[in-house]
Amino acid sequence: MAAESNAFTPLTLPVLPLDDEVVLPGMVVPLDLSDSEVRAAVEAAQAAARSEPGKPRVLLVPRVDGTYAKTGVLGTVEQVGRLADGDPGALVRGRGRVRIGAGTTGPGAALWVEGARTDESVPDPLPGQVAELVKEYKALATAWLRKRGAWQVVDRVQAIDDVSALADNSGYSPFLTTEQKVELLETADPVARLRLATQQLRDHLAEQEVAETIAKDVQEGVDKQQREFLLRRQLEAVRKELRELNGEQEGEESDDYRARVEAADLPEKVREAALKEVDKLERASDQSPEGSWIRTWLDTVLEMPWNERTEDAYDIQGAKAVLDAEHAGLQDVKERITEYLAVRKRRGDRGLGVIGGRRGGAVLALVGPPGVGKTSLGESVAHAMGRKFVRVALGGVRDEAEIRGHRRTYVGALPGRIVRAVKEAGSMNPVVLLDEIDKVGSDFRGDPAAALLEVLDPAQNHTFRDHYLEVELDLSDVVFLATANVLEAIPEALADRMEIVRLDGYTEDEKVVIARDHLLPRQLERAGLDREEVTVDEGALRRLAGEYTREAGVRTLERSIARLLRKVAAQHELGERELPFTVTDGDLRDLIGRPHHVPESAQDPAERRTSVPGVATGLAVTGAGGDVLYVEASLADPETGAAGLTLTGQLGDVMKESAQIALSFLRSHGAELELPVADLKDRGVHIHFPAGAVPKDGPSAGITMTTALASLLSGRLVRTDVAMTGEVSLTGRVLPIGGVKQKLLAAHRAGVTTVIVPKRNEPDLDDVPAEVLEKLDVHTVTDVRQVLELALAPAASGAEPEVPVAA
Repeated sequence: MAAESNAFTPLTLPVLPLDDEVVLPGMVVPLDLSDSEVRAAVEAAQAAARSEPGKPRVLLVPRVDGTYAKTGVLGTVEQVGRLADGDPGALVRGRGRVRIGAGTTGPGAALWVEGARTDESVPDPLPGQVAELVKEYKALATAWLRKRGAWQVVDRVQAIDDVSALADNSGYSPFLTTEQKVELLETADPVARLRLATQQLRDHLAEQEVAETIAKDVQEGVDKQQREFLLRRQLEAVRKELRELNGEQEGEESDDYRARVEAADLPEKVREAALKEVDKLERASDQSPEGSWIRTWLDTVLEMPWNERTEDAYDIQGAKAVLDAEHAGLQDVKERITEYLAVRKRRGDRGLGVIGGRRGGAVLALVGPPGVGKTSLGESVAHAMGRKFVRVALGGVRDEAEIRGHRRTYVGALPGRIVRAVKEAGSMNPVVLLDEIDKVGSDFRGDPAAALLEVLDPAQNHTFRDHYLEVELDLSDVVFLATANVLEAIPEALADRMEIVRLDGYTEDEKVVIARDHLLPRQLERAGLDREEVTVDEGALRRLAGEYTREAGVRTLERSIARLLRKVAAQHELGERELPFTVTDGDLRDLIGRPHHVPESAQDPAERRTSVPGVATGLAVTGAGGDVLYVEASLADPETGAAGLTLTGQLGDVMKESAQIALSFLRSHGAELELPVADLKDRGVHIHFPAGAVPKDGPSAGITMTTALASLLSGRLVRTDVAMTGEVSLTGRVLPIGGVKQKLLAAHRAGVTTVIVPKRNEPDLDDVPAEVLEKLDVHTVTDVRQVLELALAPAASGAEPEVPVAA
């Protein structure tokens, strides 16, 4: 108990400051006496020890950032001498904690303070929790020491039984920061101090374990990379030896994608994207599927003609001559292309070639029946402009990815057809023909027509982004030509982005020119004949176009010429005909049989369809161009009692309504027109449109049905040479319709000489070729009464009207 009472005796000690260093009780540390403060404290302690028994004592106080700790350690100067480097030093041992009090005076130049020893006693025997804590600390310390290989220290730690000494032993730990050691120093309770030391050691071991795991993973990765690098070097060496053995040359630069990208003439953004992919490729292994995706993508990007452009041929007269030489007729399209070239030339002359990042491309839609030369016209346009030509077939395309491309992550991914077309052309300003754009469909894979909205919009397509490339592609300098048979089948938003140019078919004279200058030379070559061996005179070509074919285009005409030439070639090989031979119109029947389309006016009067009352000739527009449409009407026998209106011929709702309107008009104005409308009350009316397998719809047959019914009731025949088109209203007004040009061309082909059209369609006659208008007597009308006056033949004098009766 005397020792214990002596432990709390007030002490007066010189202060030995320790900068950023902490000494705990039980530690023995060497101190450098070169430091003036350390030397002053040691000398003061030695001076005080002369009057007191025992070793000189100092107060070791940590000083962190110029601030002294509240607790110090009583230290005894064990020895004064020389350190290992020869400098003067002192060996000091920590004895116990001292709570620092007020300053005081003492011998020497050191700072003296008063202090008191702290109570560090623990109960004996140790409680269970404290014993477990001691056991845990020793286990953690042993594990840490063993990792460091300090086996000799393990036994010393295991031999410490005092709780306070065990906690202070952690002061030797190099991983503790100065702040953590100060915290241990100022914790007076031994159990709390041991708990704090245990937590610090546990945290350090956890951090060390994580660091070791990371280091292990890094090392494994480095080892793998080194091994892979070594194997690749060995593989290259083996391949080199094999190439030398087989006499092959060194690998070309095409294997080095980075060199290829840097050497290629790419836009800046495309170059950045390509170099990023090259970086990924260099990091990826050969077995990674991503490597093949990147290589395919890089090959596609490098094959694109990013800065390749063809110079437009600004010879406007020459371009027009090319178009005229390769296509007869089609003046609207030729004028539009000539206008485009002229405007582009003027813009280039004035430095306006690129405005707002966009160039002067064009988007034209060629709409017309099959066989009029829409597809071949695209190639002629490219020829006239001096550009590359690419055709993109869109018929039956239902997958949106066909236009915008697939995402690169899909197996077998490809860029869209637009990107492939530009790549195939080898320039950024080709003529791209989007063939059969009205045949594009949509299903669960998307709507390709919607994907075309950006492609065909001149305000957007300079930044077109394909799903596969994922870089901007400038399409503003591309001339897009779209072809379609039916304008109504094109989505409205897509049609709004294109300039519509209609091709309504050829006249008979144009067909003869096309056959003579284009079709006949081509078929002679295919049949193995020379121009000197077989000639076809113009009369035969005209008869082929007029009586053997009836179409808006020239495909069937070309097939007829091919059949004719094959027959001549076969007869020559069989010895039945000598060459050279000239085919005239009189030879056609013997060579290819009788005509299929004899004009109505050329038939025997008794065999014509309009040879009986109730039959009128109308004009219609189909997907194959204009056509002649006959309307037949009859009255049912009153004894059958079948009253009402019967319509046959696969008619649409609009056409059925037109028939109702025609019948209502005649019922209400029959007396005025001197028609026996009383027959319409109790007798059924039947209106039939032949070619019943073909669906028909539209209002333009209104006046034709009215004329047929008026002919039926009056018994007056409809003139054979008259055809008509126009919508009828309940008041008898003739309203305008569409497709006037196509209908007049069809009337001309059918041999009709007189055509009746609505007065409000008179401006549309400007689109009809002059040679056709010269051969047609076109009447513009505003009222049904005018139609009946023109169309119905005069009644025979004194004859009763003969009204056909349906069985």
